[in-house]
Amino acid sequence: MTIVTGGIGLRLGRNAARAACLAICAAVLAACSSTEETLDLSSYVETIEPADVLYNQALANLNSGRLKEAARKFEAVDRQHPYSEYARKANVMAAFTAYKLGQYDTAVQSARRFINLYPTDEDAPYAQYIIGLSYFNQMPVVTRDQRDTQLAIQNFNELLERYPGSIYEDDARAKLRIARDQLAGKEMQIGRYYLERRQYPGAINRFRRVVERYPNTRHIEEALARLVETYFAMGLVGEAQTAAAVLGHNFPDSQWYADSYALLQSGGLQPRENEGSWISRVGKRILPG
Repeated sequence: MTIVTGGIGLRLGRNAARAACLAICAAVLAACSSTEETLDLSSYVETIEPADVLYNQALANLNSGRLKEAARKFEAVDRQHPYSEYARKANVMAAFTAYKLGQYDTAVQSARRFINLYPTDEDAPYAQYIIGLSYFNQMPVVTRDQRDTQLAIQNFNELLERYPGSIYEDDARAKLRIARDQLAGKEMQIGRYYLERRQYPGAINRFRRVVERYPNTRHIEEALARLVETYFAMGLVGEAQTAAAVLGHNFPDSQWYADSYALLQSGGLQPRENEGSWISRVGKRILPG
């Protein structure tokens, strides 16, 4: 009986202590609710400002170089006044601000959203241009994967196709030439790798790709010369002669042609074009310089 009684007394003591603790906590909470430390939820409510005020503040920040604050204000315009004229303008300016900040993924997303919402708007070409620029600025060196280069080409081409005659057309074409030259450089790098290891079919495929797809890049002379070298090494002298003839016709003063000519002469051969060769057909599309 003593053991049982003692157990009950222990449980009662614990319950009393728990009750006293709860009472103290309740008293503390009640005291806190009556002090100035009460949580003020109103501080979490966003202040709604007129659209024109927000937009002009964003422009002022942008012009002053406070890009992050400008981005925040442009975002506020779109959030607080989503269907206003200022929201439309803020959308494309948000894309530009993200681009200037180097936040290229955000710039692409914002610009695409603008085009989806306003495909015929006067600023749609600019939004498309920002997308192209964002990928263009991320183009890696030729030894790396060229996904961003391909996307730059894709989006600049889309700009030219969807918005012909825009004020961004000339710059888009100039950047297209640079991007295409980059892709040609990648093909040349791989082709040289195969050629050095005497993997001639792989080398020909890469050099041929440059001649067929990128005939107006600065790599075309070397590509033709490498074809002469590769075909000559394989004993396909007819193709080697044709590649040299096309190279000489388009770039008669090129060092690449001089080297190719000397290589053929070492085998008692001369450049001679075979009209049935794929090189001859493609060679008619090459525009020197």
